[in-house]
Amino acid sequence: MTTDPLPDIDNARQTSLGELARLFLKLGTIAFGGPAAHVAMMEDEVVRRRGWLSREDFLDYLGATNLIPGPNSTELAIHIGHARAGWRGLVVAGACFILPASLIVSAIAWAYVRYGSLPAATGILYGVKPVVIGVVLQALWGLGHTAVKSRALAALALGAALASFAGVDEILILGGAIVVAVVAHRALNPRDKAVTSGTAPALLAIQGGASATVVGTHVGLLPLLGVFLKIGSVLFGSGYVLLAFLRTDLVERLHWLSERQLLDAVAVGQVTPGPVFTTATFVGYVLAGGGGALIATIGIFLPAFIFVALSGYLLPRMRRAPAVRSALDAVNAASLALMAVVTVQLAHAALVDWITVALAAASTFLLVKYRVNSAWLVTAGAAIGVALRAI
Repeated sequence: MTTDPLPDIDNARQTSLGELARLFLKLGTIAFGGPAAHVAMMEDEVVRRRGWLSREDFLDYLGATNLIPGPNSTELAIHIGHARAGWRGLVVAGACFILPASLIVSAIAWAYVRYGSLPAATGILYGVKPVVIGVVLQALWGLGHTAVKSRALAALALGAALASFAGVDEILILGGAIVVAVVAHRALNPRDKAVTSGTAPALLAIQGGASATVVGTHVGLLPLLGVFLKIGSVLFGSGYVLLAFLRTDLVERLHWLSERQLLDAVAVGQVTPGPVFTTATFVGYVLAGGGGALIATIGIFLPAFIFVALSGYLLPRMRRAPAVRSALDAVNAASLALMAVVTVQLAHAALVDWITVALAAASTFLLVKYRVNSAWLVTAGAAIGVALRAI
């Protein structure tokens, strides 16, 4: 297997807001499978197909999203928008990635409130999940060649994967990768003081989160906004981490939701395309109707725009410091290792019979060999799944 040649990187012009909007509206509509799949689809579109970013730049933005709270794939979309069209691109890319999923989740929430149950989506997921495995494998293959560029980084990536399989928290893994890289850099370059004089400590400090409290005993829009602003400001990790935060605040502390309602909300976030954090949209609708859905969505995603704006400003300056460059390389390698572990877990749930295995294998082959657009494959997988479930 060989790595596909990259198209010429187009850094000479800005991308129009219309181009950004069309791409991220499409991704927000068809990007099933969680953050790992979203990252893979973005890599396919902006690196392999359009040449908007080099693999190195894409990996830097991906690494940066792992160092700040919030939904990683949404933050990656925001970074891409900022890189290609400045501050307006930052807003357009992020909003367009979030909007389709929010509308879909709101419609499901309306049906849930009206009928008391979730619409079935098993057929779609049956066909889409194995295709997603192929999309992620293709991205791991391409990005791995760029991120794991030395034996030391390969060893670090292997260690990160083993730690993740052992149950170590992903933030500890990424923090450990930074520490290892900084120590190794100082050992090899004792005269380089950058690591102790400003920029590098920011890599570790940015992983800290400020806590906030919310006052209120009833479900009003302001208390609802406060809860989701807090969660969006401090939450690292996957949708399962989001479940823990929501349960603590909404079930145990505020008693706004029952356990069943919370599980239904998280299930909707998992089975719909786009960011898993649109679970908040569902919760907001259940608690306060359409206004609650809007407020909860704004609350959980707004911190991501702010964090990306701040980290995006710092990233080019951080890259110029040798010690920090080593730390970012380590974060990139560790991030891909974590993505690989997630892929194994997804495959365990998605590849349930020979049909799903065949779909995953065919998708991987078509992506790597012929560079078929992942959107077409996801659509085809959904159609196959619905057809097979209808038989």
